[in-house]
Amino acid sequence: MIDHADDLASVQAATERLLAAVAALDDTAVTQSSRLPGWTRGHVLAHLARNADALVNVLEGRPMYVSGEARDADIERDAPRPLDAQLADVRESAERFRAMGEAPADWSRTVELRNGVTDRAERVPFRRWAEVELHHVDLGIGYELEDLPAEFTEREIDFLAARFAGHPDVPSTALATVDGRVRTTGGGADGGPIAVEGTAADLLGWLSGRRDGAALTVEGGALPSVPPL
Repeated sequence: MIDHADDLASVQAATERLLAAVAALDDTAVTQSSRLPGWTRGHVLAHLARNADALVNVLEGRPMYVSGEARDADIERDAPRPLDAQLADVRESAERFRAMGEAPADWSRTVELRNGVTDRAERVPFRRWAEVELHHVDLGIGYELEDLPAEFTEREIDFLAARFAGHPDVPSTALATVDGRVRTTGGGADGGPIAVEGTAADLLGWLSGRRDGAALTVEGGALPSVPPL
């Protein structure tokens, strides 16, 4: 069961962890490459700030972004800023999202995200939590998938397994963590069933496109290619 208030608190805690870690950098480090192809750390931080504002738009019933082109232009515009400007923007945009999340609202309503994707409003805080946690890892400053809160990792694996369920390019696949929990995904492509096992961090890394899956054990066929998020 989703508790949006608990997720909002988790977003706040994750944001504070990220801000504290980024505050230890300097202006040069912000201009250096992140783990995301073609993006500096400044791009990642700019994206995090603009995503917070975009999710406020979602909760207020407006389009998430004016357009894909406008989204990309905003990130490119904000990426070169010095560290203090990046920190202030991430902090202030996070506060706007927090305030929106604490306002009285019907959290059972349906909201629209990008590209016509819809979801229940109560799931938006978890989506923001995922942005903060995974992009903290993408910064490449010492925070790894293994450092993510266990609750988050389990829920994000659940979310991604559900997202790829029935995907036309993913064969039927069973995902097993070393603690014995099994999820299923895929099923839309020929082949399978394929059994994939590994640590929660390695499974999440593969499902989210952040690891190549080399650390996973695969039986019944080749490791499937997971579509980009």
